[in-house]
Amino acid sequence: MKRHIQAFILLFFATTLFVAAQSDNISPQRKQAIDSLALEKVKDLSKYISIIGSKDTQFSEANRVMDRAEELFSPGSEMGVSSLSSQEVAYYPVRRYFERLMALNYDNVTISWYDIHYISDLERQPDGRYVGVVTIYQRFEGTSVETGLNYKDTTKKDITIYVEKKQTQVAGRTIEFWDVMLGDIRVTETSA
Repeated sequence: MKRHIQAFILLFFATTLFVAAQSDNISPQRKQAIDSLALEKVKDLSKYISIIGSKDTQFSEANRVMDRAEELFSPGSEMGVSSLSSQEVAYYPVRRYFERLMALNYDNVTISWYDIHYISDLERQPDGRYVGVVTIYQRFEGTSVETGLNYKDTTKKDITIYVEKKQTQVAGRTIEFWDVMLGDIRVTETSA
């Protein structure tokens, strides 16, 4: 009898853990919504980078946009910078990257992103988060009238995407939701 009770208790806990683990799985419909949100955040970042890098943007507006852009990232994320003149890739904290972008010594800077798509599906991590990778191509053009400098490159970058369950309070009730945060942006290739 004692064995039956122990077996029943063990079965009860195993079932409870299985059901709890299943509740954190992402349904196909939810995954599609999360994928859309991730791609939307990447597109927002593209717009923010274009605004920050533009020499037509006022300093106060660039700082406001930098604040908004930083909110897209998980803490500690870094962004890669490459150049045709060097094989090395430098990585900077997100805010520092934006500040360097704003301070580039060109009269005109144009940055555009294209061919944005997932290259890896979301995979569940031991901590409960899901991680995926979005790839983009960035076209950078910088010109300086005074020096006649004209620099152009195209960089392929991989953006780590984190998806985790969060909670918020709405009218005194706790609501759970899946949120998407951007992580490190790694340079994988730079060409003319």
